[in-house]
Amino acid sequence: MTVFVPKITCPTADTVWTAGSTCTVTWDTSDAPESISNGSKVVLAKDGLQDYQHPLAEGFDLRAGSVQITIPADTAPGSDYAIVLFGDSGNYSPKFTIKT
Repeated sequence: MTVFVPKITCPTADTVWTAGSTCTVTWDTSDAPESISNGSKVVLAKDGLQDYQHPLAEGFDLRAGSVQITIPADTAPGSDYAIVLFGDSGNYSPKFTIKT
């Protein structure tokens, strides 16, 4: 089994997303293996706490390098959010801001 831990390229520390908006999460696929053993999922984390119960996307091809998500409209504003990308391993984005 090959573990694929791609670097998330968006969001970055400078990213500001708006609650209720559709955004694109991107990651580097330059070293993606031909076979990725686990399913895919994107979850939102706030202050290090991951919201596993409400994934923003799942079941997409990790080799695609991006997936669109919708930030829930009821998301509280803050600058301590991160995206967690799961495949063979979890990978955190830098902390970024969500506004209302």
